[in-house]
Amino acid sequence: MSKTKRLFLLSLLVVFTTHLQAQYVQASKEELIALTPDWKGDRFHDGRPKVTDDILKRMKAVTIEEAWEVVQGQGGFRYQIAEGWGQIINPDSVLVGRAFTATFMPGRPDVWRAIDSMGRKDSVITADGKKVGRRAQNVWAVEQLQKGDVYVADQFGAKKNGPTIGDRVGTDIYTRTGNGIVYNGALRDVEGLKEFNGFTSYFNSYDPSFHNPGGGNNRDLTTMIVGINRPTNIHGVTVMPGDVVLGKMGMVMFIPPHLAERVVKNSERVRLEDLFGQTRIREGKYTSGQIDTRWADPIQKDFTQWLKDNVNKLPVGKEQVQEIIKQRESGVQTNTF
Repeated sequence: MSKTKRLFLLSLLVVFTTHLQAQYVQASKEELIALTPDWKGDRFHDGRPKVTDDILKRMKAVTIEEAWEVVQGQGGFRYQIAEGWGQIINPDSVLVGRAFTATFMPGRPDVWRAIDSMGRKDSVITADGKKVGRRAQNVWAVEQLQKGDVYVADQFGAKKNGPTIGDRVGTDIYTRTGNGIVYNGALRDVEGLKEFNGFTSYFNSYDPSFHNPGGGNNRDLTTMIVGINRPTNIHGVTVMPGDVVLGKMGMVMFIPPHLAERVVKNSERVRLEDLFGQTRIREGKYTSGQIDTRWADPIQKDFTQWLKDNVNKLPVGKEQVQEIIKQRESGVQTNTF
């Protein structure tokens, strides 16, 4: 083998080994792009799909049923709803944001040491672009969160000696994201977490204990992180980084990012159709039988005119109402039946 060829193979080995070490726990930007090929919009520096703030804001008014209709009925995603939550903080509020995923497993000293050694060689890039050294594994993902994120963590349902989040880490999460969490495990300091206005969160249970983060004598090691920004499993749902989280009515739906805008627009159209139908029934202009089916042409035309007459008074933004009017006048005239 020639010297040039040996040097070339050696360089490939070095590149491969470096990449393997750096990405053993955390997905690379290239991996995330490859795993989310249906998303064609902007992305974060880490590769996650970046659904717009406007869509997130409008998503809060979407019902689970409306989202389900698009995600399962039109998109073919059958297992996107996580339910069976033991506890919810602020159950009457709505949780919406972009998923930032983390996966933990029961502690195993040899694997924990390998992960910790590799992880501490890399700096964490925070939302404002700063590099900080890695500390305890339970905050490796937390320290990368940014506004609009929802921390979605699979803590393998752990309870006793399992919580990786209390009021201190919870404060950090809420400060960075303005959101709560979806957490397959037990939390501690729940009383303190309930004091955060807007920390709407779904979790399995409460326990006053805390995890052993390892280091020193880790004979009692309880947890270790094995994935950051990788696919994770939350109550039987495969969650991808960048999925839109919609939590309300005691359940959490994970909406693939490329379907988020379609979900919102479908919800807004249905909301307007429902309001129109209820209004006309109260006025005695139509019966429920006429409204609760596919509308005849006169009703379709009446709906379009009603949108024009009330464009500034409706529970949907003016720009969105005008878009619906434009579609209807171009021939797209359907109601939900």
